Amino acid sequence: MPFEGSTLWRLRQKVGSDPVLHPGAITFLVDDEGAVLFTRRVDNGRWCLPAGGAEEGSSFADTAVTELREETGVEVDSADLIAFACLSEADLHTITYPGGDVTHCFAMVFLARRWTGEPRPDGVETTEMLWAAPAAPPSPLERPAELALDLFRAYGRTGEFQVS
Repeated sequence: MPFEGSTLWRLRQKVGSDPVLHPGAITFLVDDEGAVLFTRRVDNGRWCLPAGGAEEGSSFADTAVTELREETGVEVDSADLIAFACLSEADLHTITYPGGDVTHCFAMVFLARRWTGEPRPDGVETTEMLWAAPAAPPSPLERPAELALDLFRAYGRTGEFQVS
């Protein structure tokens, strides 16, 4: 969903640029060979992972499913999502946007190995897609995607839920 009209946009109409806490989800779509789907953002051309902020009434899993569908065109059943990490540290996950808005993001990070449909860019949020090994992601990579990728690698090594 484009920013205008979103829950965060409506909140911004009331609070201006003041810091806002905003929940969201990031999803690692992983194929049978272990490659991860990366998407290129329309707004700045940087690579990232399918992700986005929650809308009013949505859970973390609902947000992951919705963002995957909107940004990549694939359908994932929420029962097939594996929560393996969360991002919440203010010093790592506070974003100041070009217009001055400040958002402290909280994101649940999911892994999905099953889906239907062929990934394709939506042209609104994503312009391109690339399957890449976690050890060799595309560049330049958005900072939240870098952090999530570190957590993904740690999860792969330990099998334990990761917190950042």
